[in-house]
Amino acid sequence: MLNNTLIQFFHWYLPNDGTLWNKVAEQADYLSHLGITMAWLPPAYKPCEGGAGVGYGVYDLYDLGEFDQKGSVATKYGNRDQYLKAIQALKDHHIKPMADIVLNHKCGGDETETIKVQDVDPNNRNNLLGEPYDREVMSRFTFPGRQGKYSDFIWDFTCFSGIDDFNDYSKFYYIHNEHGEGWEDVESKEFGNFDYLLGADVEFRNPHVKAELNKWGKWYLETAKFEGMRFDAVKHFSTTFLKEFIWIMKEQYPDMYIIAEYWTYNLEELLHYLESIEYSFKLFDAPLHNNFYTASMQGNEYDLRQIFDGSLLQAQPHFAITFVENHDTQPLQSLESPVDFWFKPLGYALILLREQGDPCVFYPTIFGAEYEDKGKDGADHHVILAPVHGVYEMLLVRKKYNHGMLKDYFDHPNTIGWVRVNEETHTAFAVVISNGYNSYKAMEVGSVFANHQFVDALKSREDEITIDENGWANFPVNDQSVAVWVLKEMRDELEN
Repeated sequence: MLNNTLIQFFHWYLPNDGTLWNKVAEQADYLSHLGITMAWLPPAYKPCEGGAGVGYGVYDLYDLGEFDQKGSVATKYGNRDQYLKAIQALKDHHIKPMADIVLNHKCGGDETETIKVQDVDPNNRNNLLGEPYDREVMSRFTFPGRQGKYSDFIWDFTCFSGIDDFNDYSKFYYIHNEHGEGWEDVESKEFGNFDYLLGADVEFRNPHVKAELNKWGKWYLETAKFEGMRFDAVKHFSTTFLKEFIWIMKEQYPDMYIIAEYWTYNLEELLHYLESIEYSFKLFDAPLHNNFYTASMQGNEYDLRQIFDGSLLQAQPHFAITFVENHDTQPLQSLESPVDFWFKPLGYALILLREQGDPCVFYPTIFGAEYEDKGKDGADHHVILAPVHGVYEMLLVRKKYNHGMLKDYFDHPNTIGWVRVNEETHTAFAVVISNGYNSYKAMEVGSVFANHQFVDALKSREDEITIDENGWANFPVNDQSVAVWVLKEMRDELEN
């Protein structure tokens, strides 16, 4: 059975025009044609920036673009009705909608409180500096625009373990509350303890907070009826709470598909985290993305035989969400590591046309993107992300033919390949990748295909390759390119 094929249907710099939910509905049929089985949608609730916010600076989880809060009714992506219609359109086309769940923090409080805080050593957060002292902080969330609809829960300082300085967001404080001493115990030990990320850091040791978030999760699922969840920034909060939350959600929808972002290039850290959450969900394969980025920067000096080394895909393929890039790695973002354009088709071949891992296609890969923002150098930059050549055809090959036996030919540092053959359906394809010069790979598709012609589905090559009587052929590839050789009649089917 073919694994899921995901699309991340947004990027960081979408315009603030409230049209994304409508576009989801409009493109649902096209996504289904491509073989997309799950669409990861951005955070749908009101952020502290209102209609200008991407969604990760969460203000009100219950406001799906319904209330006049933070300067707008709609979110960046549209209003509540448009969101629910987009979800239904996906489901009508047999695509599972995935909600982005952001639980680690809240931003944009409504009122200040004077509370006990303590300064934090930024290099070792377990080291609290000086003595506790009184400070005014923006820690009270009353949601006046919603006026208690859906929930009358008020968030105050007892709901948080740390908070930023609303005059200087680069600085944060540890909050003294009644629910535990020190930061919460989280899996990541970066900076001593990586509980705090941004804004007001949620205190999961508070039983009232846990009850409120569990209540919200039930409400959100009943309201939006999504079929997948993507958890944001799980390295920053309690695995104990996360397992409880997932259990509650699966009580309502047992087939819930769950993935999470634990951002690290360290494979051992990912494997440890999977064990700690009892293999409850899949993780993004950041180490594999880093391999793609490194390979794209090094060109023919990179040994393609090592492209999967140190990846989650290699170690735990069933739990790997593979991707070439995403909203965090795109140009001008905090984790900026954009895979060079020439390598993107190669990366997509490596995640779409093999049997393991669940690949996730990034929105600009299909639809393109253009935006402007300041870079880390402080200068203004104009970025154009063009659609990636060949991904349309690769998605169709994946949808129709990516089954059967797989055989690898990872026997050269600059040219690798593999074949997938299904003699029962009489289908086969051969993939060749080069990060160097024009080359070829001798590979076997089987004598059952003797004298059959293969052509490049991506049309980067115009050759017609004839399989010899023993089932072998030399499959060529251009400089720094990928070729996907399919039976000639298979390409005709793809084009029709």
